[in-house]
Amino acid sequence: MAFTRPTGKHRRTNRRATRTGAGLAGVAALTTTGVVGTLASPAAAGEAPAHTGLTQAITIGDSLADRIGDQAAAQRLAAEAAAAEQAAVEAARVQAAEAKQKAEKERAEKIRAARAAERERLNRYVLPVEGSYVSTGYRTGGSLWSSGSHSGVDFHAPSGSVVRAVGAGTVVQTGWGGAYGNEVVVKMHDGTYTQYGHLTSATVSVGQTVTPGQQIAVSGSTGNSTGPHLHFEARSGADYGTDMDPVAYLRGHGVDV
Repeated sequence: MAFTRPTGKHRRTNRRATRTGAGLAGVAALTTTGVVGTLASPAAAGEAPAHTGLTQAITIGDSLADRIGDQAAAQRLAAEAAAAEQAAVEAARVQAAEAKQKAEKERAEKIRAARAAERERLNRYVLPVEGSYVSTGYRTGGSLWSSGSHSGVDFHAPSGSVVRAVGAGTVVQTGWGGAYGNEVVVKMHDGTYTQYGHLTSATVSVGQTVTPGQQIAVSGSTGNSTGPHLHFEARSGADYGTDMDPVAYLRGHGVDV
């Protein structure tokens, strides 16, 4: 009987071919994953390679490690640059916030200072005639006054002198006041009243708000008067007979008189 050689799927595997195919497959896999890019031929390299395929694969692996290290270093530098940029942005934001806070604080302080200065200005008192002095004192007796004594004080004031409000208040009366001649009466912010008499004319009207030192009239010699001067009274109420010592009143508000 004749001997028949096995064929088809029962054919015996060629071990040498299998090993060779596996080697080629390994090289292909290394090429695909980037471990091995290309294997230089002796003609391209200028001379035949002196090492085995395994040694070449290790050398290429070291080159890849260097590239990975370079990439890591570049990434680290990029991260550091991004962190530095972020820190600079944050520092600028903090600086801007501090500058804004400082500006707001300075603005608030200026507003407080301005308000304090305005309060001080409105609360201060001045002489009714700048640079003047008392020529006739309070409660001076004589026939010149119907009550028998002086209900106020007279300030030296040549005709046409500027008459000023001694403090802040509201004008409640202007016009003819009998023996007082032309007069202006101001209700002060503290509830007291001040009267200015023997005026040539008033420069304010009833209901007008006045501030310390503001002109309210021009001095003269109208009414029961023997010559140009300013009659000034301080009163606790609006009516005649509620007079107070005008000098003590002004001094009590810090006026040097």
